[in-house]
Order: sequence, then C-alpha cells, then structure tokens
Amino acid sequence: MENTSFIEKANTVDTAFLSLNPSTLEVIGEVANTSVEEIEAKIGKAKKAQKLWSARPDEERKEILLKVAEALQNNSKHLAEWITREQGKPLSGPGANFEMQACVGWTQVPASLDLPEEIVFEDETRKDILYRNPIGVVAAIAPWNWPLMIAIWQIIPSLRMGNAVIIKPSEYTTFCSLEMIRVINTVLPEDLLQVVTGRGEVGGYLTSHPEIGKIMFTGSIATGKKVIEASAKNMARLTLECGGNDAGIIVPGLDVAKHIENLFWGAFLNMGQTCACLKRLYVHQDDYEKVVNALAEYSSHIPMGNGAEETSVLGPIQNKMQYDKIHDLILDSENIGADFLFKGQKPDLEGYFIPVTLVGNVDNGDRIVDEEQFGPVLPIIKYKTLEEAISKANDSENGLGASVWSDDLDQAQKVAAQLEAGTVWINQHGAINPFVPFGGAKKSGYGVEFGIEGLKAVTVPKVISIKK
Repeated sequence: MENTSFIEKANTVDTAFLSLNPSTLEVIGEVANTSVEEIEAKIGKAKKAQKLWSARPDEERKEILLKVAEALQNNSKHLAEWITREQGKPLSGPGANFEMQACVGWTQVPASLDLPEEIVFEDETRKDILYRNPIGVVAAIAPWNWPLMIAIWQIIPSLRMGNAVIIKPSEYTTFCSLEMIRVINTVLPEDLLQVVTGRGEVGGYLTSHPEIGKIMFTGSIATGKKVIEASAKNMARLTLECGGNDAGIIVPGLDVAKHIENLFWGAFLNMGQTCACLKRLYVHQDDYEKVVNALAEYSSHIPMGNGAEETSVLGPIQNKMQYDKIHDLILDSENIGADFLFKGQKPDLEGYFIPVTLVGNVDNGDRIVDEEQFGPVLPIIKYKTLEEAISKANDSENGLGASVWSDDLDQAQKVAAQLEAGTVWINQHGAINPFVPFGGAKKSGYGVEFGIEGLKAVTVPKVISIKK
C-alpha cells in the first residue's frame, strides 16, 4: 500500500521507543513499532470478529460489557499502580485510582444505555424508521495524559454499538494500556479489541487504512490535522478532541474561599495535563489580589512527589517533550517581565517535576496565555469589565471548555451564554459526566463523546421507508 513507507521509515530509523517512569526516569521497557504485516493481519481478524459481534443480540453485548466493567473493577488496584508507574499521576487524590474508577463508570454507563430504532415520520401513506447500524472497524488513537480513561471512552461505546476496535496507545504510556487491554480481553470475544504500538507512523498507517470506517482521536491540533488528512484516503468518520486552552472568568465579588478547592483542581488536575483544564484565569482588577493570595495559599499545602508515595497528591509531567515545552513557556514569561506570583516546592527527585506556578502581569498576546501550557502553570489576567473578559476569553483558536465563577447564578449563566466553547461550567471546571455529551468548538475538534450522542457517533444511520 502507498503509505507502507511510514512504517518502513520508523523501523529503519528507530525500532523501539523507551517508556520511562516520569517520577524516577526508570526504564519500564521498549515499545516496538507494530509492522505493516501485523497491522494488516489485525485488521483482517477485527473484520471477522466484528461481523460475529454485531450479529449478537443487543442485550447480550450489554451483558458482556458489564462483565468488562467488573473485570476493570476487580483489577483496578493493579491497573492504577501501572498508571502511576508509567503516566506519573499519584495513587492518592484525584489521580490513578480516580482514573480507574472513571474507567469502570464509563464502561457501565454505555452498557446501560439504549439506542432503539425510531419512527421519525408516519402518516396514512408512509412510515419511516431510523436504525443505528455499526460502522465496522474503529481505529482509536489514545493520548498519554489519561491513557486508560480516554481509551475507555473510545473503546466501550464503539463495542456497545457493534463495532470492533483497534487501538494505538501513546508510545509514552504503552505498557499500562497493554495491561488494561489484557484485562478487558479476558471477557471479550477473541480479536474484537486489538492493539498496535509504536510511534505516530503506526497510527498514520492504521488511520488511513481502507478497512477503517471510524477514527476516534484525542490529542493535539497538529496531530488532529494529520488524522483528517489520513481519513481522506478512506473517508472514515471522525471524532476529534484536539485539546483546549480553556478560559475561566471570575465575576466581581466572588466569595473566593467558598470556591478555592474547585478552582485549584479545575486548573491543576493531573498537573494541568488535561485537555479541559482551566488554563487562563481572568480576574477583575479589584479582586485580583485576593484571588492570587487564595490560590497561592491553597497550592502551598498540596504535596508533590513520586506518585507511588501515599503522601503525594501532585506528580510529575509525563514526558520530557512536554516538560521542555512548559519550561520554554516559563522562560518566555521571564523574558517579557511577567510576575511569578507563586512557585511551589519542587521535590528533590530525578523526574520531570515542575511545581505549581502562578503567573501575573501577562495578557492575551503573550505566549503563556495564547498557547496551551498543558502543565501546572496558570496565567492570571486582570480585566476591567466583564465585556473585556468575555472578549479575551473568546480570543483563542481553541474552544473545548470554559468556566464562569460567580455567586450570582443568573449573571453567571448570562456570561456563560456568550463564551465560545463546547462546554461552559459554572463554579466548576472540567466536571464531565458519562451521560452528558462532551466535545469541542473551533479547532478543539468536532464530534461528541458520552451519553446517547456518543453512541450515535459510532453508528451509521439507516432509514427504512415503507409505503403503506
């Protein structure tokens, strides 16, 4: 095939990628590029397995997925330890154990939902029935920040609606992903869920393959564009979640102490390595000092360290590539004369640790504001009027999430209505729910996941029209 050279190039230049523990820099193992021949074989097996799976009664598929949820629950401690070892997020706090509980919940909910046929039109002359059929083989490209949870978001709805899945985990978090796939496959029929590993070239070959009918991707805008290009070869349907640079607006007069815990975790969940984290905070000039002081005080009490230690609540950046990007943004902020309002204590460890950092005296147009940090560095920007704050919040190519913080819910909803994002939270940020559709606006991607709408996204609508 014409894109075979992608894999050949990868295999000749570098046949393996080292996966490291980001807290200690211990080598976990080598990640090999799956060969073209292996990918072809896996796709062939997936096609056969999908036909058998989709022929099963819907209730039987639901029961099997509920057994998958049980298997994930029974192995949650083991898998959480793998997440901490390879991704870095702590076992304590909203970390690896939190991720595993999300895996269980996001398996149970799609298994509990129904998407029956629907009579969309009927009169005395005709009847039109809408059915939702499987697409076929789904290619899933999972990221390194929530490697197991986001993989579940891609895998389970696809299986629920009768598809087969071939997933490529991030090369940075391959081994924890392989371990979860092993657990899931103790329940699923053979070949229904398969995995390929390696660098981006492997994903490029997989997503452009003519037998792939759907691509689910979570990652950067740049890689998302490559996925779109790959889909031109097979016209695969797409669900793209391409990150965000989420803005938060604090409405004047907020009781900051009441909301400080939600504010902190809205920004620093998973060390800020979350697409829908709060990454730009706009604060009225009269409230600026009290907000900064409250965030600094709260941040100073959150311990950082090796995620395997029970006392650690914050962990490292997952990989050196991202670590260097964050440092570059910090250096740029120093060079333009930004104020470093707070900087936490960095642990005395070898890993990729960056302490929680609050940056002031910056504005739209500065890199630290305009670029997604994807780390524990939060720019706090002063504003004079709400109109100014709304305009600056919307001044971004991203539009995944946003938030409004106010003790006046009516006013908060009026501000929220003006923000350009797929989800706008009030007095919370990043609070996703498996029943509630989630997706981005602008360059944050298209398509939605979760709930009934997420199930629809992994099906082909088919109308049968009957003349009476």
